Amino acid sequence: MFRRRRFADLIARQLDVFVRDQLELLEACDEAERAYDRAAEERYRDYQDLLETGTELLADLRDNFKRTLDEDPAEEYEAEFNRAVVKRLPRFGLEIENR
Repeated sequence: MFRRRRFADLIARQLDVFVRDQLELLEACDEAERAYDRAAEERYRDYQDLLETGTELLADLRDNFKRTLDEDPAEEYEAEFNRAVVKRLPRFGLEIENR
């Protein structure tokens, strides 16, 4: 059953008046949202840089010990190390296998 929206026109006009009368507020909100997005992107890049640094340090730790082992045990050690990182330090686990 289709129901006519009784107040649709009235509400649309009220919102039109609000937009017209509060244009500066709406523009300030838009600018604040853009600034928030820029800051969030910058902070996320900082976070990604920290993750990359941590992953590289873990990979260096792994690889330094791995060099002391023969080939077969070295491969086993690397795989086990990577699994342990994924389990214990999951934020670094996403890229550890690629290092």
